[in-house]
Amino acid sequence: DDDTKIHINPTGRFVIGGPQGDCGLTGRKIIVDTYGGVGSHGGGAFSGKDPSKVDRSASYMARHVAKNIVASGLAHRAEVQLAYAIGVVDPVSVMVDTFETGDVPDDRLTAAVRDVFPLSPLGIIEYLDLLRPIYKKTAAFGHFGRDEPEFTWERTNKTSDLRTACGV
Repeated sequence: DDDTKIHINPTGRFVIGGPQGDCGLTGRKIIVDTYGGVGSHGGGAFSGKDPSKVDRSASYMARHVAKNIVASGLAHRAEVQLAYAIGVVDPVSVMVDTFETGDVPDDRLTAAVRDVFPLSPLGIIEYLDLLRPIYKKTAAFGHFGRDEPEFTWERTNKTSDLRTACGV
């Protein structure tokens, strides 16, 4: 249909791989670093990746968005899915699932999330200030549920904006 978009190598020829394209050791502790199997996980590890890799940055943003949805009182539980294609600036899919705990429909929440949060990789990096040397602390005790100020994805600073965007 007219709404379907098919992306085939949108950045062109892909020739940089291996250590030149990705740095460090990755693929370790992906479940223990996140939700211990409680929430869905796309399979991409965080550690060993710089924030330009959406495996890391978009996972942080999805956490941030979900926390703001719950903190705003728009739902008691929320899972946020962000899907990206290399070379496409904005996510190819954004989905909010409140597991039927939402005060507004999930599709309205999804639209509000798109309006309120910067979801491009660069937008996420800038918004969460991910280019700082903050990642050493994530090597122990996980990436989520932390109170330290470096963990900007744990803030709940967009609750009013979300409520307004949802018309509540």
